[in-house]
Amino acid sequence: MFADTPRGLWVVADGMGGHEAGEIASNMVTDALRCLPPKNDIEELAASAVETLHRVNRELVELAQSDGGAKSRTIGTTVVGLAIENGRYCCFWAGDSRAYLLRDTEITRVSRDHSLVQNLVDAGMIRPDEADTHENANLITRAVGVGKKFDVDVVRGEARPGDYFVLASDGLTRVVSDSELAAELTGGPLVDVADKLIDMVLSRGAPDNVSLIIVKVGS
Repeated sequence: MFADTPRGLWVVADGMGGHEAGEIASNMVTDALRCLPPKNDIEELAASAVETLHRVNRELVELAQSDGGAKSRTIGTTVVGLAIENGRYCCFWAGDSRAYLLRDTEITRVSRDHSLVQNLVDAGMIRPDEADTHENANLITRAVGVGKKFDVDVVRGEARPGDYFVLASDGLTRVVSDSELAAELTGGPLVDVADKLIDMVLSRGAPDNVSLIIVKVGS
């Protein structure tokens, strides 16, 4: 993950395919996005980020296929990114790392999981509150590097002073509920809030690695 606050760009990537492969993939994604050239506005930045993710996807697929001919090997990562400029935000993602927005006391998910259980929720086969504890909760349907066919979702909206945005891997969101996240966000300095959320994950067994960025929109 990385945070470029002066530029207004934040990214979380959660690697998959084993520790080494996941680290390679997540580092390739964050390094590429960190090096995005300066753009005149947020729309140009978003388009450049999507183009960059498509390039990295191709590179990761080629890397996996060239590794001793093991075409079935996965070198992939989820990604969620946020750009803010002039009272607007743009969020882009692939996978089940999430973006949240807390405005006043209401928390909403900016992103929509690319996952099997989200598909089941959308189809009305399970309730939303059953998704995170479902036996297939860890099965994602999209990520950078898992296949030649790849898409990035993008949403845009207003960023108001006092808004909180959270970017997080599923290591946090599978054990901390949306309501718990909302309750903690305004509880003090952001670094203390982040530490407390990580402590909550650790106290609940920490089933996966946690990556977390909290952004507060200033006046």
